[in-house]
Amino acid sequence: MKTNQPRNQLRIIAGTWRGRKLGFAPVPGLRPTPDRVRETLFNWLAPVVRGARCLDLYAGSGALGLEAASRGASEVVLVDNDALVARTLQEQVRVLNADQVRVAAVDTGVYLRGPAQPFDVVFLDPPFREQRLQDAIQQLEAGGWLANVAWVYLEAERELKLPLPPNWELYRSKTAGQVGYHLVRRHPPG
Repeated sequence: MKTNQPRNQLRIIAGTWRGRKLGFAPVPGLRPTPDRVRETLFNWLAPVVRGARCLDLYAGSGALGLEAASRGASEVVLVDNDALVARTLQEQVRVLNADQVRVAAVDTGVYLRGPAQPFDVVFLDPPFREQRLQDAIQQLEAGGWLANVAWVYLEAERELKLPLPPNWELYRSKTAGQVGYHLVRRHPPG
């Protein structure tokens, strides 16, 4: 299905900034989560996103974190180490006057080695075929980054087997083209 959306632009689907179009950095390999996938994901998250603390790792276009903020998340942290991406995200935050959103211009692995603060929802969408998903999952679980009951969205190449800790339960899972997208519920260990 073709869209009339210009390249390097995404649309906020719902909430405070519904319909708002935002530009994103023209960085090779940066692929915003498609509208249909985001709509499905946020239908799944509807009961928990309002008032939630959200962490968007490998934020890229900011599509997931900004959608969460638009839908009432109380705090959103967008993490990306690309300087142009981070500057573009900061500009989006400024334009939207999104006081609840903060941009961390740092590598995800470095960020997750810092002082932890538990999040209710985490978006984990690393670059495809770079083997980063397993490390991030381990750091999230071991590092104190997740609330006792937390939701983790995983987006990866369709054929990738999900390396989930024992206390992570696959809640929903779908595919779209070459992409597998999954929502996991994290329970307290034990």
